[in-house]
Amino acid sequence: MKQNSCPSPGNDSFGFMQFNNTSQHIDHQNLHTEVHPVALVGAGPGDPELLTIKALRLLQAAEVVLTDRLVSHVIVDEYTNPEAEIIYVGKQCRRGASTPQRTINELMADYALQGKKVVRLKGGDVSIFSNVLDELETLVAHNIPYEIVPGVTAALGAAAYAGIPLTARNRSTAVRFLTYYKSDVVTDAYWSELARTRDTLVFYMSAETLGRVVDQLLAHGADAATELAIVEQATTPLQKVHTSTLAHYAKELGGLQLKSPSLVIIGKVVELHRQFAWRANQGGEEEYFKPVEGKLVAYGKDAKRA
Repeated sequence: MKQNSCPSPGNDSFGFMQFNNTSQHIDHQNLHTEVHPVALVGAGPGDPELLTIKALRLLQAAEVVLTDRLVSHVIVDEYTNPEAEIIYVGKQCRRGASTPQRTINELMADYALQGKKVVRLKGGDVSIFSNVLDELETLVAHNIPYEIVPGVTAALGAAAYAGIPLTARNRSTAVRFLTYYKSDVVTDAYWSELARTRDTLVFYMSAETLGRVVDQLLAHGADAATELAIVEQATTPLQKVHTSTLAHYAKELGGLQLKSPSLVIIGKVVELHRQFAWRANQGGEEEYFKPVEGKLVAYGKDAKRA
């Protein structure tokens, strides 16, 4: 299985996260400029109507928006102040140019210190598998006030739009959010624990390594009949849900060319999809989250995503 996506820099296997030291060389050009709080805002998983009212209010008042790629173009084009400067700073991996995290940190702080009302707009939720720690450290280092506005994380959006309750009576009483793309830092003991658990497992940014995840779970004693679901482009008009079992994954789904982002749900709750799915899979191979062509730069009012 191949997917044109990659983990966010700083993520380690199973959600262990590492961050670099923040640059300290941004000039404080005007010590008397009023500095507004930077809003770190979660945009939700794709459906623009999942944006919170508070996020909408902040976007409508923003003067500068630093936005990730995995944010609905509707939010950027229609819900944001038309006079705002839009800067695309998403990580694109093999899909095109990406903005280094250090540059994002510096842009965010620089605009804030100029007195601009800045929104740092992130896909999903601010605190789940993002570089928010790096950005918070930058703001604190420059004495810039901030606020954090949560959003609907991809796991919750994907599960809801696939008709899969993440916890359900007689099936699962807990859920784990995980990511896996490095195979050399996960111990056999942890694999064994994951293979035995009744918790629902939700893997972010792991579609390219899902075959190894399945192999490890089976090798450590997981029930081969355990079901899994892959949700492509969750909550968007292009959402697709693929289901199988650990035993049949390689034969049934291993050759899929998945669109980014794709999220994986493993556990007994997946069987509920057959009963409670309320959205049909969409045809076609279009990508909802388009790559930004060329160098990532700032755009003025009335800018549209490339």
